[in-house]
Amino acid sequence: MSDPTTEAARPAWLVVVDMQNVFASSESPWCTPGFDDILDNTRALIEAFGERVVFTRFVAPETPYGAWRDYYHEWAFALVPAEAPIYDLVESLPHEGYPVVSRASFGKWDELTGSLRELTADAATLVIAGVSTDCCVLSTALAAADAGVQVQVVMDACAGVSPDDHQRALTAMSLYAPLITLTSTEDVIRAQ
Repeated sequence: MSDPTTEAARPAWLVVVDMQNVFASSESPWCTPGFDDILDNTRALIEAFGERVVFTRFVAPETPYGAWRDYYHEWAFALVPAEAPIYDLVESLPHEGYPVVSRASFGKWDELTGSLRELTADAATLVIAGVSTDCCVLSTALAAADAGVQVQVVMDACAGVSPDDHQRALTAMSLYAPLITLTSTEDVIRAQ
């Protein structure tokens, strides 16, 4: 059993999920409505967490396998190299100097070298912001919680494919309490 005083001394880390051009651009088939609406809150969180920030990027695999073959048959525009501009992090958020985890999967929690799990190994809590609530945020939060990490999802710093999908994802994640808790930008910053 872990010692509560040791847990309290461990820092929280902010994970900024997939704030990329492909989800920001109104011309992209993967545009996430509400992306621009969460930029100010995400910036405030980055500032509050200082050096304890990790960005993630969704990228296409070099060669799709399994069910991903059908996925990229439907979304062929996205089957481009990871260095393609559509997969760049948006310039409107400060991301220079922070670690970036790029994965060809919705969830970014794994055991690979240079992974989110490795980079945040000292975290007592993962605080998650980004897009989309109903896909990559949800997949990352559930996997981290399954691994025994306390997760906080910042509701007003996440956006979904639609407001209804955003809310459905938040409702699903709330069912994982106390492993996952829903919070606000204001409450997270106040706790820093």
